Amino acid sequence: MNTKSIKEGLSAIANEVLADVDKEAENIVQEAEARAKDTLKTAKENADQTYQTILDEAAVKTQAEKRRIESLTEVETRNQLLETKEAIVNEVFGRALAELQELVKTEVYHEHLTRLIEEAARKIASKNLIVHLNAADKAWLTQDKLSKLSEKLQVNLRIAKKPEQCLGGCRVQTPGGDVAYDNTLESRLEQRRQELRLKAAKIMFEEA
Repeated sequence: MNTKSIKEGLSAIANEVLADVDKEAENIVQEAEARAKDTLKTAKENADQTYQTILDEAAVKTQAEKRRIESLTEVETRNQLLETKEAIVNEVFGRALAELQELVKTEVYHEHLTRLIEEAARKIASKNLIVHLNAADKAWLTQDKLSKLSEKLQVNLRIAKKPEQCLGGCRVQTPGGDVAYDNTLESRLEQRRQELRLKAAKIMFEEA
């Protein structure tokens, strides 16, 4: 084989190899492009999914925040109602106290005082009782009046030496102080406070 034939053979082989390389390269490029498309498609799908997930999470958070705000608003509303209710109760009691302050200046009050003493005495199972009164009521309840009241109740009543610090009414106790019944006007008024609170709450919260 001459030199020319050898060169031609090598050239043919080289061309064939180059053609195979070009074809392989083209296949690699096409596969790369295909993979790139798949990657882009997957990336887009992942991005879409992530975006939807973010939207869903945002929607959930928005609803939760909305409920929190609504709940906070409800709490604030109920707190406002409670404040209003207490203000109403205090106003009513302020008026009642003012009326009682006027009542104790009248003769009618003394009839109430007598009944309050009788009521307190009957609550305590004792034949000897001490009656606590404020200074004005002590001056009004003379020994003669006290004796008549003791006879009516079949109980030995004595007036405490120290005046009671109260608007009116009485506090009755056994001599040893182990049993007592507070029938002062303030105590009776305070007993009505919780009752009034409950009534006010029922009306306000049923309407709210």
